[in-house]
Amino acid sequence: MDYLHSEAMDRLYGVIASLRTEEECAAFFEDLCTVRELQDLSKRLDAAILLDRGLNYQEIAERAGISTATISRVNKNVRYGCGGFRAVLDRMHTEVET
Repeated sequence: MDYLHSEAMDRLYGVIASLRTEEECAAFFEDLCTVRELQDLSKRLDAAILLDRGLNYQEIAERAGISTATISRVNKNVRYGCGGFRAVLDRMHTEVET
């Protein structure tokens, strides 16, 4: 069974997509995840942002406080993943420009 595309995962994605405000999102994720999990997720997003800005792995490791192995995995997903990072990064660029 492909757990990333199971009924349970589809339900989770649907719930996340239904969140209407940043406050709702924060409350949901704080209830769902441990502090460590949230920190790890935010550090991965930071790594994607810094990669997109052209920083090297060592600079990112120092700024984000994560290993170069994690940065490598994030980079692989930014470049060759399902497009989720790219969509978010592009949206962030658009919001900054407007």
